[in-house]
Amino acid sequence: MTAEARGHASPFPPGDVHRRLSAVLRERFSGRRVKKIPLDAGFTCPNIDGTVARGGCIYCRNEAFHPGPLGSGLSVTRQLEIGIARDRRRGERLGPPRHDGYLAYFQTFTNTHAPLEELAPLWSEALAVDGVLGIVIATRPDCLPDQVLDRLEDIARGGRFVALEIGLQSASGAALEFANRAHTVADFEDAARRAGGRGIDVSAHVVFGFPGDDDALVRRTASLLAGLPLDGVKLHHLHVVKGTVLERMHARGEFEPVGRADYVRFAADFLERIPSRFAIHRLVATTPERFLVAPAWTREAAAVAREIEGTLRERGSFQGRLSPARPA
Repeated sequence: MTAEARGHASPFPPGDVHRRLSAVLRERFSGRRVKKIPLDAGFTCPNIDGTVARGGCIYCRNEAFHPGPLGSGLSVTRQLEIGIARDRRRGERLGPPRHDGYLAYFQTFTNTHAPLEELAPLWSEALAVDGVLGIVIATRPDCLPDQVLDRLEDIARGGRFVALEIGLQSASGAALEFANRAHTVADFEDAARRAGGRGIDVSAHVVFGFPGDDDALVRRTASLLAGLPLDGVKLHHLHVVKGTVLERMHARGEFEPVGRADYVRFAADFLERIPSRFAIHRLVATTPERFLVAPAWTREAAAVAREIEGTLRERGSFQGRLSPARPA
């Protein structure tokens, strides 16, 4: 153990070095095991349909991270019924039921990019499906008007689980411009502050591996998030997916993905500096083999996640050890 780590007791169970989302959900649902069922509710994105920009993010291809069929036209209810039935059948084949409840995960594109009168019925529909315990909504920081947050707060205050996953992606304005995100870091800060304190679980999506990302950027990102009313974070590395602008840039030699060792260091340094109360949704990006261009180590995401955890153990460290928000 390093001298810097001495005297700082880990707040996690023996063997763990960060707060796992699965453990947080089990605590929230009184020991029940829950699973997110991803949904395609038919939304698009303001960065694709021309509301704020054109062309979308340079790395984006929704088929590469959505495990189900896109554009099926199936209702939210039917998608949930199919997803729950599949999970239960798999549980029957493997032994006892794998999950005791489900979260309706509005995942594809920007899931608050519609008027409230269109959004609210979809949330009610999902919550009415047998076995669904709550809703999870992935969105952009520039698509969260107060009236949407007010309605989600009402649902949460009514006793249902409500979570927002908001895409920051980078604390670097230059990286956001490179990615053609068409929003700013300030947009994210504003959305996070307005969403906080409403009984909604709020998490940030963060990506490391943009050109210019370095140790200083990692520390700046951690400091930014530590100062916001967040409950969790989902980490990814910037990887190249077939059919994207980033693929063409990579082919021309204009983009080189982050190396495995650098990403492991970035992620470990980041975890040390964010509050220990944050739930860690994911440590490494994954994508189906048929979509992956680079880096090749994306195929070994689980092993890379273990390397990140191993790095913290080698340091005698853990999530939050260097965070200014770490409880005394």
